[in-house]
Amino acid sequence: MAQSVSAFQVAYITIEVLIALVSVPGNILVIWAVKKNQALQDATFSFIVSLAVADVAVGTLVIPLAIVINIGPQMEFYTCLMVACPVLILTESSILALLAIAVDRYLRVKIPLRYKSVVTPRRAAAAIACCWIVSLFVGLTPMFGWNNLNKMRRTQEANASHTAFVIGCKFENVISMEYMVYFNFFVWVLPPLLLMLIIYLEVFNLIRKQLDKKVSSNSSDPQKYYGKELKIAKSLALVLFLFALSWLPLHTLNCITLFCPSCQTPSILTYIAIFLTHGNSAMNPIVYAFRIQKFRTTFLQIWHQYICCETDKNTNNLDNTELGNWQLERAVPDVPYLDLQKSL
Repeated sequence: MAQSVSAFQVAYITIEVLIALVSVPGNILVIWAVKKNQALQDATFSFIVSLAVADVAVGTLVIPLAIVINIGPQMEFYTCLMVACPVLILTESSILALLAIAVDRYLRVKIPLRYKSVVTPRRAAAAIACCWIVSLFVGLTPMFGWNNLNKMRRTQEANASHTAFVIGCKFENVISMEYMVYFNFFVWVLPPLLLMLIIYLEVFNLIRKQLDKKVSSNSSDPQKYYGKELKIAKSLALVLFLFALSWLPLHTLNCITLFCPSCQTPSILTYIAIFLTHGNSAMNPIVYAFRIQKFRTTFLQIWHQYICCETDKNTNNLDNTELGNWQLERAVPDVPYLDLQKSL
């Protein structure tokens, strides 16, 4: 039977499509920029690419599936469960990518002399692979039994056939709220967010100490290095803050639903929380463009060279400058630290 769509659902679908139209091109641009600019090809930006891949998947996969769930068509229970699980996988992937980025920034300022030997490309790739494996485990846990199948069977005795248990496909019909709160939020969302908060506070503390020591060392190189680290750390901390701001409202509503079943949550609040979670996937490219010079420069190069089909000498000069800076950093990576240690 055809499923009717209300005017409110049309508005919801329109907003979701707009979010996807911003998120997908923006995050593809991030991936493209890292591939194009050698100065962006280090461990930190590898984790940023992993985060961007998850955000692209939100726009191309999660948002269309969310629209299907919002309409609520009739389908088999486990088919609906498969529709609901991708958002859980991608959310956890984003959290773990953010955690990896935080740890990477900490290592850059804690052990600068040994950083390049500790954080190798192979280890960064292994960390990314582990993040995705853990995300699959967390996101697919409902498929292995922690779901609402028995609860739905009790409420729909007429559809008790195990092989063809058809329901109206809604997220709350198939995903257990105990799973969402006790396992997803209390184990895999809240602790990593708190850990990242502690890490960034320590990163800022370490950078401030090094900048203060530099004042008495009369060496400009450490100030330049740690000043750059401070700026990048602030930008990535902003990405973390926006992620928390986008996802905590929905998890808070889940807690209210579980711990206060009699409480009535206005549906408009739920929709706003959902828009925030999906909209977060479109925020990061904007942060990178406004806060990280290397990204901004590369975005402009891509825009002029591939979108506008311009061959601009200034663009080529910028490209050569970025490459030269990157090669210089590779050639003498630890000179600032040596100068700093001599002055201590």
